[in-house]
Amino acid sequence: MTKAPSLSILEPVKLRSGAEHVADRLVTAIALGEFVPGQRLPSERDLATTLGVSRTTVREAIQRLAALGYVDVKRGRTGGAYVQEGMGVEANEMIRRTLVPEWSNLEKLLDFRQLIEPLIARTAAERRAPGSDEEIRAALGGYLEAGEDREASRAADQAVHAAIASATGNPYLASLSGQIRRQISLGFGAEPYSREIRARAVNDHTALAEAVIEGRAAAAAKIAARHFQLTETVLRELMSKIGGRAEVDR
Repeated sequence: MTKAPSLSILEPVKLRSGAEHVADRLVTAIALGEFVPGQRLPSERDLATTLGVSRTTVREAIQRLAALGYVDVKRGRTGGAYVQEGMGVEANEMIRRTLVPEWSNLEKLLDFRQLIEPLIARTAAERRAPGSDEEIRAALGGYLEAGEDREASRAADQAVHAAIASATGNPYLASLSGQIRRQISLGFGAEPYSREIRARAVNDHTALAEAVIEGRAAAAAKIAARHFQLTETVLRELMSKIGGRAEVDR
């Protein structure tokens, strides 16, 4: 009697849970520098609001990361989930699951940003809404004063770009800039961060603010294009690194 062929196509499909997706996204955010070793992750409530999921889903995701050794969950007044050192094979796999399927769309989003942000900078330099010069100078001063305080630097970075976008006098451009930032940063609303990135950003922000305030539209657009290339470079380096590790793992 001939043995019936295995109908593998009809075998049960393993569906991934929302907690697994959130865990993947958190690990990828850690790899991008959104959260660094020793830092406490946002609260369950804040993560649930940011990522549009339930607190139960967030709790399950954090438990998953704790079991894999990526976060250390502490109790008490200063409790929470703290990022651990090291990114192992499992972390690389989780990053691949998050970034690789979305890379084509992410590239299009980065390209879109490279079209929009220079336009915002150019328009801001050309129009400069009343009071915008003072707002831009104040935001730039806050960025320079933030120093290497990671969270203060990130907040000040957003303030600089928000002030420049506001200078266009068009709230739709300002809103669009914020939306792109949130999508590129996996919903967390912050750019990849490191000391090297900040050192370059200090120069870019200063040059960009001066170009806008002085009404040098073409220069402002060129500086903005160069500055926003930073995030794309970081993402491409991460993808390359993950690809290399995948070959080693195999």
